[in-house]
Amino acid sequence: MLHDFTSQFWANTVDGLTVGSIYALVALGYTMVYGVLRLINFAHSEIFMIGTFGGLTLIQVVGFDNGPYTGIALVGVLLACLVASMVASGGAALLLELIAYRPLRRKGASRLAALISAIGASLFLQELFATLVIPHFFGHGGGRDPIHVPDLLKKETLFSIGSGDVRNDKLLIFVAAIVMMVILDRFVNASKLGRGIRATAQDPETAVLLGVNIDRVVVVTFLVGGLMAGAAGFFFALLYQQTMFNIGFILGIKAFTAAVLGGIGNLRGALVGGFTLGLVENYGGSIFGSEWKDVIAFTLLVVILLFRPTGILGESLQQARA
Repeated sequence: MLHDFTSQFWANTVDGLTVGSIYALVALGYTMVYGVLRLINFAHSEIFMIGTFGGLTLIQVVGFDNGPYTGIALVGVLLACLVASMVASGGAALLLELIAYRPLRRKGASRLAALISAIGASLFLQELFATLVIPHFFGHGGGRDPIHVPDLLKKETLFSIGSGDVRNDKLLIFVAAIVMMVILDRFVNASKLGRGIRATAQDPETAVLLGVNIDRVVVVTFLVGGLMAGAAGFFFALLYQQTMFNIGFILGIKAFTAAVLGGIGNLRGALVGGFTLGLVENYGGSIFGSEWKDVIAFTLLVVILLFRPTGILGESLQQARA
C-alpha cells in the first residue's frame, strides 16, 4: 500500500488538484449562500447537474459533437459550452431562489423550513430530469442511465511531474478554477455589490438601514454561486465525458465537505478546502483502495466538525475586507 502511495504520489497530486478544482467551484456556491443567509443550500448539487446538461444541450443543438477540435475552433467551442453551462446553472439558481426560498424568507420562516425546502427542491430536480427532461430532450428512454458527453478536445499529455502526467484538460480545469476564484474574490472585496454582500452577511438589519437592497444581494449571491457551479459542471463533463440525473448528489456532498473544511462562509477557504479534499481522497485511495475514496471524504468531514468546526481558515464572508 505504501509502495503504491509513493509510486503514484505525483499522479495522485495531479488528479487531486484537478478534481479539487471542481469541488472548489461548487463549494463557492455553498459558502456564499451560507455567508449571506446562514442557509445550507442542498439543492446546489442539482444546480451543478444542470450545468453539465447546459453544455451538452449546446453541443447537440449546434452540432459540436464532431470533435475533437483544435486551434481557434477549440477555443470558441470551449468558451461557448462554458458560457452555456454557466447560464443554465445561473438561471436555475435564480429560479430556485425565487420559488423555493424567497417566499419563506419574506414570511420569516425558520431555517429548518428553508432546509426542508432545499432538500425537497433537490429531489424534485433529480426526478424532473430523470422522468421528463432526459427522456424527451436527450433521447434516453430510461432517463436514469449515464449519458455520454462528446469529446471536445484531444486529451494529450503536456508534461510530466514524476509519475504524474499533466494533460491539457486537467491543466485547463486547474487554471480556470484559480482565475475564477480570483475574479470572484475581487468582486466581493472591491465592488459595490460585493460590499453589499459583506454588509448583509455581517448585519442584515443595519445593511437595510444603510440602503442595501437585500433582495438584490440575495439574487446576486445565488446567481454567482450558480455561475460557479455551471462552470464546474462543464469542467466535470469535459474531464469525465458523462453526466446523469443524479450526478451532483455525491459530488455536492463532497463540495459541501470542502466548504466546511476550508471554513464555511469563506471564499478563499472554499478553494483551499476543495484542493485539500481532492488531494486527501486521492492519496487515501492509493493507500486503502479507490473504493474507499468516498469514505475518506466523509470521514474527513466528521473529523473537521469534531475538532475544528470553523475550518482551516475559519474566517467568514462577513469578515472579508477590501
